[in-house]
Amino acid sequence: MTRLETWATPGVPDVVIQDELGLFHFVELKHTGGRAIELSPHQVTWLDLHKNGSAWILVRQSKAKQTDTVRVYHASKAIDARMEGTDCPPDLFVEAPYDWDEIMGLICPIRSHINGESINLTEEIRHGV
Repeated sequence: MTRLETWATPGVPDVVIQDELGLFHFVELKHTGGRAIELSPHQVTWLDLHKNGSAWILVRQSKAKQTDTVRVYHASKAIDARMEGTDCPPDLFVEAPYDWDEIMGLICPIRSHINGESINLTEEIRHGV
């Protein structure tokens, strides 16, 4: 996982992840104390142009006297997330304490589909297969 900060190409998400299969996944990180998800026009454009790939928006919402939450949106929802804020239905909603395996399982699934069979590469890597 690599944190990106670039001015060369406006709108490129904050994090790029390369999985065990060599596939790339992009994540735009946002934080809000209210309902607005403040995506810039460049960010919305980049996400919309890459909506057929693995590109995501991860929004942490912190409100006083409420449990913190994380919402994950696929890039195909970038325009709606910008316009509707947290009222836009997320692909995943979790409350603190966060289940990072569930979050990463959506953003960067470590599964290979070979001959129609699903093989969990996470278990294979843990056991040295």
